[in-house]
Amino acid sequence: MKLEEQRLGGTTTADALQELVLASADLDEFLGELARLAADGLSRGGLPVVCAVRVARPKKPARTGAGGPHALALAQMQSRDGDGPAIAAMGEARTVYIRDLTQGNEWPEFGKTAAAGGYLAVLSIPITLDDKGGSDHRAAVSFYAGRRSGFTAGDIGTAEDFARQASRPLRLSLRIDRLQEARDDLEKAMQSRAVIDMAIGVIMAQNRCRPDEAITVLRKASNARNTKVRDVAASIVASIAGTTDIHSRFEV
Repeated sequence: MKLEEQRLGGTTTADALQELVLASADLDEFLGELARLAADGLSRGGLPVVCAVRVARPKKPARTGAGGPHALALAQMQSRDGDGPAIAAMGEARTVYIRDLTQGNEWPEFGKTAAAGGYLAVLSIPITLDDKGGSDHRAAVSFYAGRRSGFTAGDIGTAEDFARQASRPLRLSLRIDRLQEARDDLEKAMQSRAVIDMAIGVIMAQNRCRPDEAITVLRKASNARNTKVRDVAASIVASIAGTTDIHSRFEV
């Protein structure tokens, strides 16, 4: 459903985006559906548009959602090269419109790859993420058209309006994703702690030693093997549980 049809039908784009946050299982699904919704807003009969949404995260790989494999490949190409219309839109906080990707532009290799896939024009718009948490995430939505000068002034206005309306739902989805990552990290830490505690118990039973002595043994084994403590602990527990053919005994 196009954005114009959503408005006429009484359902605003903002409402659709809020529903998208609630309906998506995770950030990747949200970005993919966001890209498809954005593309629907600019597609016309006989002139389909595909879209990609890219989110840059500090010290972590970028996350991308796309309405098709080639749009995804173009987003990944920009991540690999560290340059391109989406990168420029995010970094310079401006709309980037290339009317003809086959003619001279700042990114000739990108243009050649896009044109080879049937896309001759690209419109990249930054999505403002003024997150007060200081996460420094940046995002952009890129539209690809199969003809030169594929976007009118009206299309650009519609796309920029969509980017503005997508800002808040995207921030919410990112916060949910961070909470999920924190939960997963906590679960992993708790699992590691449990395995280490079991390994300490095994060493104590084998050597009839105190907990602090067992911890010292475990750390020495970790250093000697140049392996993380939790991995050494896991091997000890596995050997006792009979899930491996390796039998370990650590002496004080």
